[in-house]
Amino acid sequence: MQRLAYRAIDWFIPAHIRATESDLLMTRIFVLLHLLGPLMGHSVTIFLWLKLPHDTWQFWVTEVCVAAFFFVPLLMRFSGSMRLAATVSVQLLVGLSLFGSFYFGGISSPLLPWFLIAMVLGFFYLADAIGQVLLGIAGQLAIFVAMRILVGSFPSLIQASDLIVANVFSIGAALTYMTMLCLFYEKVMRVSLRLEQQTIDQRSNLEILRDAMQSAETSSKRKSIFLAKMSHELRTPLNAVIGYSEMLKENWEERGENDRKAKDLERIHTAGRHLLELVNNVIDLSSIETNRFELTAGPVLISKLVEEVVATASPLTAKRNNKLLVNMPEDLGIFEIDALKLRQSLLNLISNAAKFTTKGVIMLTVMRREEENGDYLSFEVTDNGIGIRTEALEKVFEHFGQAESNTKARYGGTGIGLTLTKRFCEMMGGSIWVRSEYGLGSSFTIKIPVSLAASSERDRAA
Repeated sequence: MQRLAYRAIDWFIPAHIRATESDLLMTRIFVLLHLLGPLMGHSVTIFLWLKLPHDTWQFWVTEVCVAAFFFVPLLMRFSGSMRLAATVSVQLLVGLSLFGSFYFGGISSPLLPWFLIAMVLGFFYLADAIGQVLLGIAGQLAIFVAMRILVGSFPSLIQASDLIVANVFSIGAALTYMTMLCLFYEKVMRVSLRLEQQTIDQRSNLEILRDAMQSAETSSKRKSIFLAKMSHELRTPLNAVIGYSEMLKENWEERGENDRKAKDLERIHTAGRHLLELVNNVIDLSSIETNRFELTAGPVLISKLVEEVVATASPLTAKRNNKLLVNMPEDLGIFEIDALKLRQSLLNLISNAAKFTTKGVIMLTVMRREEENGDYLSFEVTDNGIGIRTEALEKVFEHFGQAESNTKARYGGTGIGLTLTKRFCEMMGGSIWVRSEYGLGSSFTIKIPVSLAASSERDRAA
């Protein structure tokens, strides 16, 4: 029942007022009082109907003014202005109370208490424009006093002894009206205090969150600086280990010996290269996070770049007996692009596919796409390996993130390669996405905007 009543009341309230809880509650009070107030006011007009001749114009003016309050909520709905409706209501109530006091009993009139209700309504709903309210009331009081001076006395349409019952009804209606207004006002104040406390709590939470974010950013910067410094320090001894292992391996190969020591040297060399690759990835990642990584674009023959990538990645794919195939037009042309980052991105994708595919096929598809906003190069690396579960797809591009919790133990890796690839693509203005079905394979696609580089046939041949 209460919900239906609120729905009926809310029909009169404009949408922009319903957006705020405190404004909605105050406006509901306004509508409800203007629907119930005229009903209580008709107790006085019924009395006047019984005591006055029916052709008295003063009665009909009073009746029309009382009934007019029913239309104030409609004025608010169609004008969209709460202030306009409240101003009309206050000034109409002041005029009605002064008019009734002038013709029906003077200071003993049953309509005089409504003047106090008008003052309370003005302060309650028009506090930010109280000067205009008081100015309107003062103007009507001036007219009232002027009429009293001109006429000389109040017209005696009803005897004072006949107004006792009407005064009782009027005072009772006014007290009921004021009580309802006070109760609703108390509820509005409680809602306002609750909202104010929520605002204070929200500000406090925002300050805590801001401090936490600043602390996290500071920690992230320190972490990146630490990783960069440590990675640079690690590269020097790693290069020495790799260099000496290559020298020793070459010496053993020149002797024609291939025993256990040669195999151990090969393991040392492979482990050193792998560790150096991880260190380089960490350096690249920290450089991106500290904004110290720049693009170096230049004319690149795409077919040549793909050949270099395939030559480098072939040993990686052959370890698990995989076939590396290339699907590419014969001559894509020369484009302005950062060859180093594109090459590293493709190597990361192919090595990642080789890691999770055994005795399968890895396909690199290269295409040029002409779209409305420019030319794009598309590089798609597809495999028929183990695939990725749907719930794990969002984690593959995270820092040190891997699709499964046991991936590192079974296949190795740190999860940096795909993160770097995503960052490189974003730096070049492109994007990367993945499609996968668990148990059937995965497909990683790079899309990079490019511009055709001006070149002669001789440059193309070179």
